[in-house]
Amino acid sequence: MSAITIAPGAFRGGRTPSAAGARRRPAPRAEAPLRLTTRGRVVVWGLALLIAAGAGGAAVSAHADGPRSAMEVERVVVAPGQTLWGIASEVAAPGEDVRDVVLRLQRLNELPSAGLTAGQALVVPVG
Repeated sequence: MSAITIAPGAFRGGRTPSAAGARRRPAPRAEAPLRLTTRGRVVVWGLALLIAAGAGGAAVSAHADGPRSAMEVERVVVAPGQTLWGIASEVAAPGEDVRDVVLRLQRLNELPSAGLTAGQALVVPVG
């Protein structure tokens, strides 16, 4: 039995002969730069558009209508037996729904309900 020794790199291409058909694993390569798949690119662009739309929507919705004139009001003291509906019907403009006026008076006076007590002071729009 005889043995032959061959120095590595003696063959062209710098390869050494492999043992009886066994496959060798390729040498580790230097790390390749990050590559995105088509699906990954779609996700990244979609997120960028969502962020841009969210930032743009906040800026668009923050605008003022301009200065408004102050509402002219008068103070009314509630008499015994008087209701918010009755006060609203006196204040309502011709053709205006009294229910809307009741809601407006509740908001204007910060009332939790439509119930009133005698002697209570209310702010009522004039005109």
